[in-house]
Amino acid sequence: MSAPEPKRGDSAAAKSDDGTKFLLRQAPYLVALLLALAGVAYTNIARQPLTGYWELLALAMAVMCVVTQWENASDKSSRFRLIGTQALHWAAVLVAMNIVVLDRVQSMLPAPALSLVLLTLLALGTFLAGVNFLSVQICFLGLAMALAVPAIAWLTQSFLFIVLALLLLAGIGVAVWPSLASRHFPSHAKLDGQA
Repeated sequence: MSAPEPKRGDSAAAKSDDGTKFLLRQAPYLVALLLALAGVAYTNIARQPLTGYWELLALAMAVMCVVTQWENASDKSSRFRLIGTQALHWAAVLVAMNIVVLDRVQSMLPAPALSLVLLTLLALGTFLAGVNFLSVQICFLGLAMALAVPAIAWLTQSFLFIVLALLLLAGIGVAVWPSLASRHFPSHAKLDGQA
């Protein structure tokens, strides 16, 4: 007996299921990155540090690291070691964050800068956790968070320049549009004259 040949629709459904499974596996990393960027964006708009938010995000990162690496821990002792090392790792990150938010240190930093420092510490903790696990996804998440720090600082400082550049482009578009439109779209007067 020969095995039945897969139908064309079956392979498309299998590819769709594979894509869905891939997205579900990557979802914790994407959610963590979006939460980090949302925290910095909110802080830049509100001009108030969200110390509790960053601490909660660090705890969420610790849970994410344990959950995503749980299947790699084969027995009870390796799972206990996973939980213990991650608890110590993220406790150190939380201590560093709390040192930064001490009144004397915090008074030296404006609120947006404080959030960028806390995001830098979170990025460092995430990257080092990825190195510990040899996990490309966690390392990339830490790297993306770290690269978001200078990008957000640049955008904050360059916001007026970006707005002016967009206005300049819009002005050029408004000035050039009539000549482009006349080349590509004949005017109604020419059409009426030919009729």
